[in-house]
Amino acid sequence: MLNEMVFRSDDVPAGDRLEYWAERVGATHAPVHLASERAHDFRAHQRVLDLGVVSLWPATFQQLVIRRTPKLIRQSDPERFHLALVARGSGVGTWDDCEAVYRASDLHLNDSSIPWQIRSGSDTPATALGLEVPKTLVPLPRGMTSRMLPRRLPAEEGIGALLAQFLTQVCSDSTAYQPSDGPRLGRVLIDLVTALFAHLFETGNVLPADTHRRVLVLRLKRFIEDHLHDPDLTPATLAAAHHISTSYLHRLFQDEEATVAAWIRRRRLEAARRDLADPVLHTTPVHAIAARWGFPQAADFTRAFRRAYGTPPRDFRRRALEFPQ
Repeated sequence: MLNEMVFRSDDVPAGDRLEYWAERVGATHAPVHLASERAHDFRAHQRVLDLGVVSLWPATFQQLVIRRTPKLIRQSDPERFHLALVARGSGVGTWDDCEAVYRASDLHLNDSSIPWQIRSGSDTPATALGLEVPKTLVPLPRGMTSRMLPRRLPAEEGIGALLAQFLTQVCSDSTAYQPSDGPRLGRVLIDLVTALFAHLFETGNVLPADTHRRVLVLRLKRFIEDHLHDPDLTPATLAAAHHISTSYLHRLFQDEEATVAAWIRRRRLEAARRDLADPVLHTTPVHAIAARWGFPQAADFTRAFRRAYGTPPRDFRRRALEFPQ
């Protein structure tokens, strides 16, 4: 089997477990600060597989907040990329005022030279297959920096799926290999990571952080336009559809002229107003137009329309049809 070491938080007294786990993460990736809701009796388990110049460490741990700070970077930077395949659980990663939500089967990326934070969910212990790769072994295309790489990587198809499958296979049964296979497997992983980064660059999926935010806001607004008819369209469902948290969604809209909920409501009312003024739709009941644009309750629509335009929808329709513009 591959050369492997196993570490358990149960190996130390309960009061020392979180500090012990911070040391383990520091040894396998880079020094970090840890906090946990379960600090009084923290439970975690880690295997470290020796793959030559890279290391692979599947780990299961209870709720954690992991922070790589500028101060820690100044003190020690091993210059590594950290990729992890989420096998179970969820988390939220933040970096450079950006954010990504991670769920099972997602790949995520961190750079030991860039500050970041990951908060894992508290509902169930998380399991991740972590991979450490020296940055010098993964040359980036000309003009590309690690800050331009997305932190949530595609794992459903193509090279990302190959990488996820490879990580899963090696971690699930290391007895199928000899210790001498470790460096060979490590070289395959380096090639897959390099190919994934190049693919992202070539397909235009690599953007500076500020451009990424602007593009994301445009995607969010397009999604809103396409789902105005859905009464279940809310900030929460909008955030979930784009793998971000609702708090980050609200931050993205801070520079817009309206909050997320207000933007959705405004666009629905504008669409309904347009239909009410359309002679072709003069026989369509007001409540049907309201429902078409995400207002299943007619009374809610009437109140919202009156607040926005100073008149009830029926009166607006009558005047618009009598005096068309």
